[in-house]
Amino acid sequence: MRKVLIAASSLAIALTLSGCSDNEVGDVSLGMFTTKDIKLNTLIDPVVPGVTCHIASIEADLSLADPSDSSISCRQTGEITPEMIANIDKSKSGEVVFKKSKSIFFKSMKIRRIYDPQSETLMYLSYSTKTTTGSYKHSLSTVPLWGTKAYVAPATTTK
Repeated sequence: MRKVLIAASSLAIALTLSGCSDNEVGDVSLGMFTTKDIKLNTLIDPVVPGVTCHIASIEADLSLADPSDSSISCRQTGEITPEMIANIDKSKSGEVVFKKSKSIFFKSMKIRRIYDPQSETLMYLSYSTKTTTGSYKHSLSTVPLWGTKAYVAPATTTK
């Protein structure tokens, strides 16, 4: 009886954790005989709303921990202004703009925005906070500022 209660509790927790989020835009089943799906989420950068990222990650219904694999693709979808860039964290480690729990065992997927001042590019890094088979899973997408109001042309020198 105790095992049945533990299994039922685990199932209830897993179903609660795997509920649809309001930023989910797609759900692709990986087959009839698996409980794993590819979930597609959209993220609009909270400080630079002219950037939209789409994140694909595996979710395993009926499991207490989702796989760590994910991919990310970010594009300019609106105006990017100098004021927006002035308000971002410009440290080498950047700042977390999105976080999603992937396990009740403290594993999460994070999206971090990092600014590259030399190429005037926003980098978005998707990564897992726990190792999987000896590696931290990660994916990178970039959004260049060239062509936006935030782009600062390099100074030209005349001789």
